[in-house]
Amino acid sequence: QVQLVESGGGLVQPGGSLRLSCAASGFTFITYTMAWFRQAPGKDREFVAAIKWNILYTYYGDSVKGRFTVSRDNAKNTVYLQMNSLNSEDTAVYYCAAGKTTTQTMGALSQYDVWGQGTQVTVSS
Repeated sequence: QVQLVESGGGLVQPGGSLRLSCAASGFTFITYTMAWFRQAPGKDREFVAAIKWNILYTYYGDSVKGRFTVSRDNAKNTVYLQMNSLNSEDTAVYYCAAGKTTTQTMGALSQYDVWGQGTQVTVSS
């Protein structure tokens, strides 16, 4: 069974940090680009970050550059998103996704065909 399971979401104060994890199963993890997207209420799903299978390439959305870091452990079939300097605009449901992408298409939602159920991140004082 193909599955992505996110964890690590929660409530954090502005300026704080969170680390999301996504555990993959049921497919050959090492051959897939892994990504994080997010969706706030009333808004479209937004690209956050992605990492190629060989870890040589990472790509970030403009709104998170310099604050978020994506990484993966191919031995554990897990991808991570370290989020620092969080602000209220980061409040959203965060989704993990897997897809076969080129380096140029890492940020394209349409390139991902395996999705997790999402984890809520709320930034509030």
